[in-house]
Amino acid sequence: MVRGRLLALSVAAIAACGPAASERPPPPAPTHQPPPPPAPVVAAPPSPVVTNAPAPPQAPAGSGIPLDAPVTTTAPKSPSPRLARGAGTPADKALGEGDEAFARADFGAAEKAYKKAGTLAPKDPAPIVGVVRARLAAEDAPVDAAAAPGHAGLNAAVRDLERALKLDPEFAPAHLELGRALLVLDRAPEAVAALRKAVELAPGDAEAHSALGVGLVATGKAEEAVRELGRAADLAPGDAERFTNLGTALLAVGRAQEAVRAYEKAARLAPNDARVQNDLGSALLFTNDLDRALASLESAVKSDPRRATYRSNLGYALWLKGDHGRAVALYREALALDPKLVSAWLNLGNALAKRGDLAGAREAYDKARAIAPDDPRVVAALLEFTALEKAKGSKP
Repeated sequence: MVRGRLLALSVAAIAACGPAASERPPPPAPTHQPPPPPAPVVAAPPSPVVTNAPAPPQAPAGSGIPLDAPVTTTAPKSPSPRLARGAGTPADKALGEGDEAFARADFGAAEKAYKKAGTLAPKDPAPIVGVVRARLAAEDAPVDAAAAPGHAGLNAAVRDLERALKLDPEFAPAHLELGRALLVLDRAPEAVAALRKAVELAPGDAEAHSALGVGLVATGKAEEAVRELGRAADLAPGDAERFTNLGTALLAVGRAQEAVRAYEKAARLAPNDARVQNDLGSALLFTNDLDRALASLESAVKSDPRRATYRSNLGYALWLKGDHGRAVALYREALALDPKLVSAWLNLGNALAKRGDLAGAREAYDKARAIAPDDPRVVAALLEFTALEKAKGSKP
């Protein structure tokens, strides 16, 4: 379903405690030991009142960017898929009209043109694929793997695409679209089978290799996914999203330095894309390049200030840098934008526990558990924190 963007992998959110293997950067996560008490302050004699004295210091400013600041990120567009074959027939001309309308995001006109092509060539599977693409684009159907099990529009698309394949079992675009629909429906094994067939039939199609790579990641075959995503990047060296997908897969198999290089290529192609900057910054944390990571993560927040995960990731980097006050402020900003962001609740809990605020930490961890009780990061954090509470004599 190429609908303005492709199936994509992303380093979405970093949690400082108990993250999945693909999310933990090598710097040690903050422990739950509270800091030592501050040294006693010796009061100085009162100073004369000065009318132009500076204002008292403010609380940590966090990002310094309002939660409702305008979004300025500009994601590059991947080439729009084409179904016209250049045959010059009336049906093929209608397919070309549909392709052009789809490319300019006029999905209603695209569907109309593809239907016209289907009337002119009822045994051609291409018009069916075009109508599926246009309909899903018009309704802005989900595109992320496992994002929409049971989605009515996607289930209808699967039925239509299976009908297209009965007309021509060797039509690669139908296998590709079927595989992508199945991935979003959380039917990954079936999706991978369809996408393997798409690659077999169209070995020069970058998106077929890329979609197969995403499917392989979803089925736990990360090493094979790296090969497919690398092939996609080779076939489309000017497409930033090919390199971000490759970088994420490389991180999943522990090849952090190579992942950084892939993200850097994406950043050169799309310097104003907030997601690219977020993913690059997150990868740089894996390589302990904290200063560069902070620069990229701050750029992501500035470009897309309404994305909670970007603020949480920046907060985590600031915590590693030692700027704990700003880190906590950023976690709270992230949660104001998305109260269900588990990684931000975990990061906030870790930070408050480290600062000795066990009651605040318990509240944050309980919020995370209410949202995702089976998340391994949540389970690990609560086990560790409950042990700390018992050691400190607090009630869980």
